[in-house]
Amino acid sequence: MLLDVKLPVYYIFKRILPDILRVLLISIIFQVLKWFFSSYLPEIPLQLATILGSSISLLLAFNVSQSYERWWEGRKIWGAVVNDSRTLVLQVRSFQQADGLPPHEAASQLTAVAHRQIAWCYSLGESLRGQDPLASLAKFLPEPELAYAKTQNNRPLALLALHAAQFRELHQRQTINTFQQVQLDSTLVRLCESMGQAERIKSTVFPANYRLLVHFLIYLFLGTLSLSLVESMGFWEVPVLLLIASTFFLIERTARYLQDPFNNAPTDTPVTAIARNVEINLKQLLQEPNVPATLTSDTFYLM
Repeated sequence: MLLDVKLPVYYIFKRILPDILRVLLISIIFQVLKWFFSSYLPEIPLQLATILGSSISLLLAFNVSQSYERWWEGRKIWGAVVNDSRTLVLQVRSFQQADGLPPHEAASQLTAVAHRQIAWCYSLGESLRGQDPLASLAKFLPEPELAYAKTQNNRPLALLALHAAQFRELHQRQTINTFQQVQLDSTLVRLCESMGQAERIKSTVFPANYRLLVHFLIYLFLGTLSLSLVESMGFWEVPVLLLIASTFFLIERTARYLQDPFNNAPTDTPVTAIARNVEINLKQLLQEPNVPATLTSDTFYLM
């Protein structure tokens, strides 16, 4: 996630540099044609470039709007993950206290749920980013649960299954009653829904033909604009065209990066930082001594 700090210039322009160089080449070609083959250049009215530019602006506005909506949906999903993770541990603690379990057994059951939920948050974020979802599990899971998770393709789903098995065992031992098990299962359902929604965003990409069409239309507009300005502005057509091209390509590239909020890029939803906050909250609820610090960044983004 980009932070509210001054973005470095290299980050802003390095992604569009190849496109800017192509536009510069087009502009130079038209300048050469103007000086040596001016009779062969077609006269294109500036109104045509204006119409094309207005149409492309509408397409880019729609693209940015849809892309931001996907990014914001991803952020809302992880907000729900935080809420339900806290709710799950609070429910387990409250239900066990109400049933008067021995303190050591209640603490053991609560620690197992909390650590497994922390592992689930880290594992889900790593899975969405295409990283190894087992990377963070060894710190939070006992060896039998870790071995079980390794046998599953969907590791976050495996952890939810372990949650469900533990709650079923608690109900069979009459540690929790039927109503309490239903409440816990409802929280698991919400966690599973959040996981599915995030996976839907990850697996559903914008059509490539739409992106290529927008890219082609931008080049068509810039070529038309260059032909329109080369006669009236002379050499000044080059910097003016590059400035306009930078604006259009920056908007288009911003929309492209917002389309995937789980791409392990600076524009991502900060799933690792959110999982760390969940870890801090749950470990403090357990009154554990080794609570990690909140993730901070010395750059312009937070992952």
